[in-house]
Amino acid sequence: MAPPAGGGDPEAPAPVAERPPAPGPGSGPAAALSPAAGKVPQASAMKRSDPHHQHQRHRDGGEALVSPDGTVTEAPRTVKKQIQFADQKQEFNKRPTKIGRRSLSRSISQSSTDSYSSAASYTDSSDDETSPRDKQQKNSKGSSDFCVKNIKQAEFGRREIEIAEQEMPALMALRKRAQGEKPLAGAKIVGCTHITAQTAVLMETLGALGAQCRWAACNIYSTLNEVAAALAENGFPVFAWKGESEDDFWWCIDRCVNVEGWQPNMILDDGGDLTHWIYKKYPNMFKKIKGIVEESVTGVHRLYQLSKAGKLCVPAMNVNDSVTKQKFDNLYCCRESILDGLKRTTDMMFGGKQVVVCGYGEVGKGCCAALKAMGSIVYVTEIDPICALQACMDGFRLVKLNEVIRQVDIVITCTGNKNVVTREHLDRMKNSCIVCNMGHSNTEIDVASLRTPELTWERVRSQVDHVIWPDGKRIVLLAEGRLLNLSCSTVPTFVLSITATTQALALIELYNAPEGRYKQDVYLLPKKMDEYVASLHLPTFDAHLTELTDEQAKYLGLNKNGPFKPNYYRY
Repeated sequence: MAPPAGGGDPEAPAPVAERPPAPGPGSGPAAALSPAAGKVPQASAMKRSDPHHQHQRHRDGGEALVSPDGTVTEAPRTVKKQIQFADQKQEFNKRPTKIGRRSLSRSISQSSTDSYSSAASYTDSSDDETSPRDKQQKNSKGSSDFCVKNIKQAEFGRREIEIAEQEMPALMALRKRAQGEKPLAGAKIVGCTHITAQTAVLMETLGALGAQCRWAACNIYSTLNEVAAALAENGFPVFAWKGESEDDFWWCIDRCVNVEGWQPNMILDDGGDLTHWIYKKYPNMFKKIKGIVEESVTGVHRLYQLSKAGKLCVPAMNVNDSVTKQKFDNLYCCRESILDGLKRTTDMMFGGKQVVVCGYGEVGKGCCAALKAMGSIVYVTEIDPICALQACMDGFRLVKLNEVIRQVDIVITCTGNKNVVTREHLDRMKNSCIVCNMGHSNTEIDVASLRTPELTWERVRSQVDHVIWPDGKRIVLLAEGRLLNLSCSTVPTFVLSITATTQALALIELYNAPEGRYKQDVYLLPKKMDEYVASLHLPTFDAHLTELTDEQAKYLGLNKNGPFKPNYYRY
């Protein structure tokens, strides 16, 4: 008899359970806890020396051999041993130990380490636990002006960028049309955004238009390591990797800004952290900076606060509230990515689940629409009576969070505010309630209040934690309260093409604007540019616009080529 799978010695220690990789085919807790491969008992182990022997079953379930003379003898029995596993309950601190991370790396199959897809980035597929800050890396051109996880992943990142280019027609068209003119020649752009394949297409477009760029990540979990490596290999000074600490985060921003012989004259920000850092550490830099382009609710709010206080010393472009960002990125992107993020992290079925969505802005509208379509029972909380009325007219019940917190299965925040979900709410949640955030900042859920001695944190998989109360109740916290879709999944490339094109045009406009056109204030993108961004994406759908006749244009008082709506129009 061959030994059973997992080893034949019943006294040998059971295999240690390893942390599972990100969800996907062949992964998850079951795959990660598979015992070491052993020899499986073969059917040929039963030796049949006499061809005249016949088999029959004993009443007790054993197998017997019947000889021609009628004698019945019991055949050897296969001893079945129970496969033993180590205690599956493992507790993890906020940051996994080096041993835990190495176990995670070893649990990833060879095929996954050969292909750094977006899903592969959710888990650290590198065995090297050295901090990127302590590594000495160079690209093929000999440059070391970057800090990424592993420069050797560049080839895989390049493939992802090439895929993204196919879904970003407007940026590619802009690159082709304006490359000869170089409208950003002389621009030195420092950026702080999510570093994904879509951002890489934007950065390389800015480079093709004449700009020099230095980049850091605006979120410690959203960076795709292979894409960062591809950018570094292509000569872009990139300082980012997935799973940065808070100290790493600010160090990376500082490395982008504080460099000898190079000073930025444009800022592209997502969340306002880069702008805040320059104001705090290097305020004199604003003497040469021509403008700021900001794309998030949080960052725009900070800019308006600076403007109101009279501290905004350069013009700023509010991309977040441009129609092409607000109506497409915030609404359509979140409508698809909320389901993707929840599925990848929890494998939950949405039908019949009770969900409360905090906030009914464009992000909230997208989340609610997706969950309702999947059969969820959706509640909405709102402070704005107009958005609240929209939620009611769309068929959602408007409630206060306290009214439903004990019964809901999922809590989603998307307000841009702070302490929307407090410790009091977390204490009252039902067992196994899923808590996540779709807003830019990690301030919406009071995660800090959960870092107390009486609560136990247990890592389930990458970006998924159980927080366990003394009575055994647990909640499922996703991405430690940070942005769910970009931390735990991906977002539709086509929608990001719209946003990225808007950012590129805003940079071109601010950089080339004559002195005096824009004062030290916050501006919206001109309506004509919004319409231009939309028109660049229509050929993808083989869409054909109707053109106004001269008589119709005169009747409406419009230019035949636009803009077609006044600035106060609500789409």
